[in-house]
Amino acid sequence: MPLRSYKATSAGRRFMTRSTFEEITTKEPYKPLLESQKRGSGRNNQGRISVRHRGGGEKQHYRIIDFKRDKFGVPAKLATIEYDPNRTARIGLLFYADGEKRYMLLPNGLKVGDVVTSGLEAEARTGNALPLANIPLGTTIHNIELVPGKGGQIVRSAGASAQLLAKEGDFASVRLPSGEVRRVPLLCMATIGQVSNLDHENQSLGKAGRARHMGQRPEVRGVVMNPRDHPHGGGEGKSPTGMPPKTPWGKPAMGYRTRLGKKSSSRLIVRSRHRKA
Repeated sequence: MPLRSYKATSAGRRFMTRSTFEEITTKEPYKPLLESQKRGSGRNNQGRISVRHRGGGEKQHYRIIDFKRDKFGVPAKLATIEYDPNRTARIGLLFYADGEKRYMLLPNGLKVGDVVTSGLEAEARTGNALPLANIPLGTTIHNIELVPGKGGQIVRSAGASAQLLAKEGDFASVRLPSGEVRRVPLLCMATIGQVSNLDHENQSLGKAGRARHMGQRPEVRGVVMNPRDHPHGGGEGKSPTGMPPKTPWGKPAMGYRTRLGKKSSSRLIVRSRHRKA
């Protein structure tokens, strides 16, 4: 999945890079697995903006992804590799032996025609889904459940992978991409391998228009605002913030912990991602 660059025929083209999409095998999605999406544009149920800088963008259909991988013991053949506008990773359409079709997150290295399966008896190879209890230590995994049967919740973005470090009692220790080491129940499912589209993080949008196509609206820096609009605003000419960075509402913008200390899942964190090595 290499990247493509362009001749500098304009300022926006000069630094633009994008995927070659050479791994994509079809442009048409499987319609029974599509759902329409309502655009929120960063607004809450009262219609008021709760998340700024969102809106517009290209219309998209949601692809129903099988994050649970709960068809145990039924082999499936990878029929197509497709682009998904809702996520950074590629997706694959599986044809199961019993005739059902489902989308899955595509692992890196899986090709059209490969057969995958899931369940207790599945082999620990790329694309197969197994409980953590049945996965060998040191294996690279993704699409990991946090609650048995709920479906994969973490390690789902392009190029992401986690590593199974240890098993003790009813829990397994997993090192996440952030560096955090977390205990996960052994009954939780995970998929073997690394998520596809490894070059996603190396892409350069090149121009503001590509961000608008993705539904990102412009941001205005606080230092160029007036004092009534932002704590960083005001001053004659260019001026420093004069204070630790703050949000428009005066709260600390860097290093301010927003996670509740009494959250029940905090006890499962063995090593915090914030701790310096």
